[in-house]
Amino acid sequence: MAYVYKIGPQRKRNFLGNLSVNTGIILVNIVFFVVASILLATKIISQDFFINNIAISLENIQNLRLWTFLTSMFMHAGLFHLFANMLSLFFIGSLVQKIIGQKRFLWFYLISGLLASLIYFFFELLSPSGLGAVGASGALFGLVGFLVIITPNLPVYVMFIPIPVKMKYAGPGILILLWFVSRVANIPIGNTAHFGGLISGLVYGIYLRNKYKRKTQMIGRFFS
Repeated sequence: MAYVYKIGPQRKRNFLGNLSVNTGIILVNIVFFVVASILLATKIISQDFFINNIAISLENIQNLRLWTFLTSMFMHAGLFHLFANMLSLFFIGSLVQKIIGQKRFLWFYLISGLLASLIYFFFELLSPSGLGAVGASGALFGLVGFLVIITPNLPVYVMFIPIPVKMKYAGPGILILLWFVSRVANIPIGNTAHFGGLISGLVYGIYLRNKYKRKTQMIGRFFS
């Protein structure tokens, strides 16, 4: 049997076209941080301008700066903050993206981050801290919550612990550890945003597990 192939000009893909969604998100975070750092260092913008127009806070939302729900997801408070989040996103995000595909991953990441900011705002209404929050951690914890449900027995390394821990323990464990550190060392960590992100990931993971039982069971067994 003969097969006929259509021959035509090959489309050239540019550099951006070859990037995955996860890699693109990482690059956006890095670019935003570098640009903001330069603007702050050269005093083109002030620290107050930065907080009022980028960070998520009770005051910003009450003053209808609703864009901060989104901008806060792509900004970080320091180089270590950026490095820790982007390193985690590189590994965790790549895995989640392979499981659900790039389009779903993008929407899931953004929705997790937005819900994390919304939960942060809700807790600020109950007990105002007067602080603004930035970072990809809320969306990251959404990815973690998803893996807790879909790949519960996946062995992962948590921070500086030299032995692998199953994802079903590592996910909640990281949340509790960060909460403890923030209280003991008095470090302003957005724990409520982390909690909101984790919940959104758990909900989405449960939804997919119930809708695609066989597929999710196979994925769970493969990553164990």
